[in-house]
Amino acid sequence: MNSTFSPIETTKTKALVINALFIALTLVATMINIKLPIMGNGGLIHLGNVPLFIAALVYGKKTGAIAGAIGMAFSDLISPWAAWAPFTFIIVGAMGFLAGLIAEKVPGKRELVYTLAVVVALIVKVVGYYFAEVILYGNWIQPFGSILGNVMQVVLAGIIVVPLAGRLMKRAGQI
Repeated sequence: MNSTFSPIETTKTKALVINALFIALTLVATMINIKLPIMGNGGLIHLGNVPLFIAALVYGKKTGAIAGAIGMAFSDLISPWAAWAPFTFIIVGAMGFLAGLIAEKVPGKRELVYTLAVVVALIVKVVGYYFAEVILYGNWIQPFGSILGNVMQVVLAGIIVVPLAGRLMKRAGQI
């Protein structure tokens, strides 16, 4: 029996493990949340965007999209927010994909590139959840109450992740 693995198998296994890890981290970090007591739905504050951004900035667009889409959508499914799961899958998957794409493709000082990636993800989140809430509640005014919570989530995650991403990439052997 051959006990050595081909580099392709090792790479696939490593990618599977990393994706599963970030799905789990995103799920757990999202499930620990605080509902904001403001107008309408009000939104939630959680740290689920932290592992999402680490996955996207350190491991790329595919891992970012998978971690965000599956981790946060599954959190919605097992919480009182199940109706949000399809929207979360698309919106947060797009956030992870675009943040990872920007981190992979845009040249320049890494902290500025990571900040750009977080800003793009913020725009996707705010716009995406605004329209999701319009669809779910049939109201064009009420979704404005959730914007503050969405902004707070992403800004807080960006403040945590942007300074760490370069160091994490070195540790992960990505640089």
